[in-house]
Amino acid sequence: MPDFIEEKIIEGCLKNDRVAQKALYDQYKTKMYTLAFRITNNFEDAADAVQEGFLQVFESLPTFNGDSKLGTWIHTIIARAALKKVKSQMHFEEISENNQDIFIDWGSDIDVQQLEKAIAGLPAGYRSIFTLYEVEGFKHREIAEMLDISVNTSKTQLLKAKRMLISRLNNGG
Repeated sequence: MPDFIEEKIIEGCLKNDRVAQKALYDQYKTKMYTLAFRITNNFEDAADAVQEGFLQVFESLPTFNGDSKLGTWIHTIIARAALKKVKSQMHFEEISENNQDIFIDWGSDIDVQQLEKAIAGLPAGYRSIFTLYEVEGFKHREIAEMLDISVNTSKTQLLKAKRMLISRLNNGG
């Protein structure tokens, strides 16, 4: 979205203009729902996370200072709202394992549906961290802050998620 249009939408939202709020929501809703669903793996939880996240966006918009792009800021809020939905399902163990990153060569013949099914089948903690790191591009430090875990735990959970994915993909799901 061009910056001048975004600025007008933000100005309108700050004045509680429903048209501007709808424009902002419409601009980001699909992308944010996809993010929330990838984290929660549940349609209703994803929809709730988007709704709760956008309420927070509108409440917090006066604090948005433009240090990042608006979309990035919204993305972080929705990710946190989705994580809140699944946090009770997550169980992390602090393991001092050699956290060498595993590179997965997906190749050109990867079955995308099989991959999505394998990711969806991961335990909540693995799936969330894998999605945040590998799909959404968050850093381990950011993930650790969002989940109130250590950076090492985030790295360990990602490593375990990758190992589980590799095993599931090699065994046909």
